[in-house]
Amino acid sequence: MNKSQLVEAVALDANISKVDARKAVDAIIRVTVHSLRQGERLTLTGLGTFSVQQKPARMGRNPRTGAPVKIPPRKAIKFRPTAEVE
Repeated sequence: MNKSQLVEAVALDANISKVDARKAVDAIIRVTVHSLRQGERLTLTGLGTFSVQQKPARMGRNPRTGAPVKIPPRKAIKFRPTAEVE
């Protein structure tokens, strides 16, 4: 399912216009991104939890030359689904 299909599904399920559904979906995405950038955890009951995980620096290898390459630390989004999804 892509974003436009999600907007259609929300519009049908909530019995609202596609314009209002798109505004709602865009707002959810915006708030989710903002909270994750702040380092906060976002829990959606019945779906799961989004959190930011710090990945440490590590040594990798260039697949073409085999030379060692230092990979810098980074942040990654982690999603943990709820135990039961209906």
